[in-house]
Amino acid sequence: MKASFLCSLLLSLASVVSLQASANDLNLPDLGGASGGLISTSQEYELGQQWQRMFRSQTKTSGDPFIQSYTEKLIKNLANYSELKDKRLDIIVVENPNLNAFAVPGGVIGVNTGLFAYAETEQQFSSVMAHELAHISQRHFARRVDDQKNNSIPNLAALLASILVMATAGGDAGVAAIATARGVAVDQQLSFSRDMEREADRVGMATMVRADMNPYAMPEMFEQMLHASRFQRRPPEFLITHPLTESRVSDAKLRAQQYVRKQEPYSREFQLVKVRAALIHEKNPALAVKQFQSELTLRSGSEQTSRYGLALAQLKSHQYKKALENFELLLSKEPQNLHFIIGKAQAQVALKQAEPAIASLEKEIAQKPSNHALNMYLSELYLEAGRYKEAENLLAAHSKRRPKDEHVWYQLAEAHGLAGNIYDVHTARAEYFLLNGMYRQAENHLRSALRMIKQDDRRRQGLEEQIKQIQRMQNRQAI
Repeated sequence: MKASFLCSLLLSLASVVSLQASANDLNLPDLGGASGGLISTSQEYELGQQWQRMFRSQTKTSGDPFIQSYTEKLIKNLANYSELKDKRLDIIVVENPNLNAFAVPGGVIGVNTGLFAYAETEQQFSSVMAHELAHISQRHFARRVDDQKNNSIPNLAALLASILVMATAGGDAGVAAIATARGVAVDQQLSFSRDMEREADRVGMATMVRADMNPYAMPEMFEQMLHASRFQRRPPEFLITHPLTESRVSDAKLRAQQYVRKQEPYSREFQLVKVRAALIHEKNPALAVKQFQSELTLRSGSEQTSRYGLALAQLKSHQYKKALENFELLLSKEPQNLHFIIGKAQAQVALKQAEPAIASLEKEIAQKPSNHALNMYLSELYLEAGRYKEAENLLAAHSKRRPKDEHVWYQLAEAHGLAGNIYDVHTARAEYFLLNGMYRQAENHLRSALRMIKQDDRRRQGLEEQIKQIQRMQNRQAI
């Protein structure tokens, strides 16, 4: 990962009074003067789109389709019960072991894979997501900017520049930058931020209640976070960007008591995704094998979840035969579980059993053609088996369903390249680079594609318009 994303939540930043140089260096957009009032919702949405492109260029996002699709489904379901009027949401899963989540104006929500380690249950995890949705629905960012303007604090560009300082300079440097920026307005701004955090807690808990979730999961998650912070040299990133005090935990407990405590249903999917997230950051697969084997022996967790972790760790440590045996045991109890079906197929391919592996995933995708994990893993198997055209067709269709997924475009470009379709390599790579805020690379690939066209005027006009659009983005030097 290029940088530790420490100050993720825009609205929780204190006032910025000395980052004008950073803003000028980054040429951030000016979204209005001090008399303009709240920025519009359309401006917020465009800001969010620009910001996430820049963020992706600085940060490693997770390409795990199970984690991505699970997180998207959970957040979008919660959004249906929230006060959010504009339901357009972009979910970014960041491959980072630290405890963090963030919200950005315009419907961008980010989650570190490390958050899965801290949440014991799905509803504890959901409480953080409901909190983030509340920040967006209550337009805290716009209110923060308006408050800064009314107090003669430098404009939005300086505030946004501070975010990139935090995102790209590393943790301690970022903290120092923000500490300098706070100046004499610290007390007032921290009070403002704490008020917003309490409001997000209240609105987020109401969202959970409407979604028929357990409201007590929120204070339980807060306590988990505070407990985790006591064993770290410095607070987790989430606690820096979302000031969490004992009084806030007490407030959440008292608020939860207004509602009936509900029994939380066990979520197999959450536990399986939690295992996948943990293994992303395990540098020693052999050690992970021992840990999950110990869990099975001691029966210290769910047998299916522990066995799944063991099978995945065995895949990572090249123990393919043992992994296959464990996936088959898992399937004997849950034959329809896609985690186990895809895991078995991966083990089969590693053991040179590509055809039955591909056949099993083709059977599943016939019933679930839009499933993200099936599309990504089946296309991988096609590529490994040299069935490049089939991989192209599969991914081309999937890219239309997920036009903002950089991992789909990356894999599609690989498929085009192996199939020898150089024109399509350039257009797919252009989409990938554009999503990652790398405008120059995107333009270069489109120009290469343009040189390959001789008599197709319609296609040429389309490419020329795309190039102009990218140039406009470059001129704005957007985040």
